[in-house]
Formats: sequence, C-alpha cells, structure tokens
Amino acid sequence: MVMAFRFKLIPFVATVLVVALGIQLGNWQTRRAEQKIAVQEKLAQGAQAVPVALDGAPLAADAVAWRRVTVSGEFVRHWPVYLDNRPYQGRAGFYLLMPFKISGSNMHVLVARGWLPRDPAVRERLPAYATPEGTVTLQGVARLNAGHVMQLGTAAPLAPEAIVQNADPLQLAKDSGLTMQPFVLEQDGPARPSGDDTQLVRDWPAPALGVEKHQGYAFQWYALSAMAVIFFVVNGFRRGKTK
Repeated sequence: MVMAFRFKLIPFVATVLVVALGIQLGNWQTRRAEQKIAVQEKLAQGAQAVPVALDGAPLAADAVAWRRVTVSGEFVRHWPVYLDNRPYQGRAGFYLLMPFKISGSNMHVLVARGWLPRDPAVRERLPAYATPEGTVTLQGVARLNAGHVMQLGTAAPLAPEAIVQNADPLQLAKDSGLTMQPFVLEQDGPARPSGDDTQLVRDWPAPALGVEKHQGYAFQWYALSAMAVIFFVVNGFRRGKTK
C-alpha cells in the first residue's frame, strides 16, 4: 500500500510558528540554566578561594561577586537603612544595611549586617541593636545586591533610618554622597575585635538558583516543538489516506 502525504499550507505555517516559538523559548530556558550553573560554580570556587581584601580601590561587581571578602574600617553609624518584608523562620523583620568606610580611603562598601525582628505592635518602631565603634574587621560574601522584593510605584530617595523595600549601593551613593563599591558585603560573622553586634541574625538564605526548574521548562518547550512536527506529519498522512 502506497502511503500518500497531503500537504496543506495553513497547518504547515501553524506548525512552523509553534516549532520556532518552542525552540526559542527552550533555548532561552537553557541559557538561564547555564547562567545559574555558572553562579553555582562561582559559589563553590569563592568558598574555597582566599578572601579578597578590600583596600579602597574601586572594583567591578562581577570581579568579586560570590567571593569571600575581608575589610577593615568603620561603620557609618548615622546611615542605617532597613529593608522591609524580610521574614525569618515565620517572623516579620528587616535586613539592616549600613555603609562601611574602608580604612585608609574614602571608599565605602554597603554591608548587610544581619536580620532584626519587627515589633508586631508598632510597625514603624525600629529594633535596638549595637554598632561597633572604631576600626573593626569584617568578613563575608560579596553579592551583586541585597535581594529584591516586589515594589509598587517609584521609590523615594534613600535617607538615614529609612524603611524601604529595596536598596542598592549605587542608589545609596547617589542619595548619601558617599563613594561606594558597586556590590554588597553580606556579613557572616561578628565584627572583630569588637563582637557586640552578635544579636543580629546572620543565617542568610542560600541563593535560589533553580537550575532544575529551567532545565525542566526547556525540555517542555522542546517537547512541544517535537509534538507539533509529529502532529503535522501524522495528520498529513491521514488526510492523504482519506483522499
């Protein structure tokens, strides 16, 4: 029996469009997975590498992202900023950000000092905490930002003791006039030699990379493209048989 294939233009065009869309979206998800795999590798390498010592020289954010860093200097005590809507173990709270002036320079780095609980009775009441005085040494991990949450409308300029949804070093540099490195230092231990800031919680969440999720989405888009081709071919032979 001779198998006949009946070609129809409209199903062919629809199939081409579905295949093209599926391949493009699959490729995009694949690239996202590859980017996050690269971040995983950076995290692993940064954890094993010798910490980068900040000396006040300007650095590109990508050059130190996910690397361990160490820095000596003083906190700019009058410029705390509080990131709102940062829960921890089911409790509402803030992330405390504070500029840190690097010793021997006019350069600052924005330090994510830790988590503080929110007063459930008075939302605007800021929690008490200690800030080391004088020169101290910090260690932590350099991150591109302190994390972002959804924000409605345009954010107001940053101000000392502001409670905000999001903040980044370049924005703080603009609003405070301080010279800032373009990354955030996520402090992971008490300041040395003074350890009077230990009431801050520094159980930082691991970055949500979701590599498997992107790989799964890519497979689904590629499968959709393959199914569109199979559907077009099978129906073409069915039409030919009917004719």
